[in-house]
Amino acid sequence: MVVLRLRREGTKNRPFYRIVAADSRCRRDGRFLEIIGTYDPLTDKNGEKLNLEAANSWIQKGAQPSETVRSIIKRASKAAAKAVAAS
Repeated sequence: MVVLRLRREGTKNRPFYRIVAADSRCRRDGRFLEIIGTYDPLTDKNGEKLNLEAANSWIQKGAQPSETVRSIIKRASKAAAKAVAAS
């Protein structure tokens, strides 16, 4: 089964995450199928960059996002909808 989850990178006390599509049997920082975004929890605003098309494509194929990734996708979707409405 494919899951969308965070892959921790960065240094001690300075975490940085990549949002990846990975096999659920692989380790958290192990092998992955595709990088679909990044997440930096230490920035105040806009700490996440996400390819919504890739995320939605994986979800349509049956991938299960983790709770954190689900909330990141939700925020990114709202921001994209707001940007479309503004223009």
